Amino acid sequence: MIEKEVVSRLVEDGLGASGCYLVDVAVKPGNVIVVEIDNDEGVGIDDCAALSRYLESRLDRDVEDFELEVGSAGVTSPFKTLRQYLKNVGNEVEVLLKSGVKTTGILKSAGESGVVLTVEKQVKPDGAKRKVTVQEDQPYAFDEIKYAKYRIRFK
Repeated sequence: MIEKEVVSRLVEDGLGASGCYLVDVAVKPGNVIVVEIDNDEGVGIDDCAALSRYLESRLDRDVEDFELEVGSAGVTSPFKTLRQYLKNVGNEVEVLLKSGVKTTGILKSAGESGVVLTVEKQVKPDGAKRKVTVQEDQPYAFDEIKYAKYRIRFK
């Protein structure tokens, strides 16, 4: 079985100065290697093809046969790396907490320990007849988050 760490090192070397970065590597039964990459400016088919050719040239099918899939992190895929969170600062995201609570808001910031979302809430001020919309920053630690992903809206 091909080792995930070996493939990860090869991917890092293959991406070099391309601007792309590794999101995930999975080696499934039957030596099916799935590589997921991203780029702050978007991933093109040429990026995936170049990495695929690089990996094919470094892995020996005579020693161990494998199937290789190289693709980009889809727009609806959950974020897996801090760099993906940083790429989406300022965008609307959906966050599902491990507690089962789902929330949406603007990703205000992301750091090593977690993220801050700006969410809109309806509150009724004392003495007022109607609720007003207020924005509130809510911090979440990464260990609280089951997944976070870009929120697509069609208006």
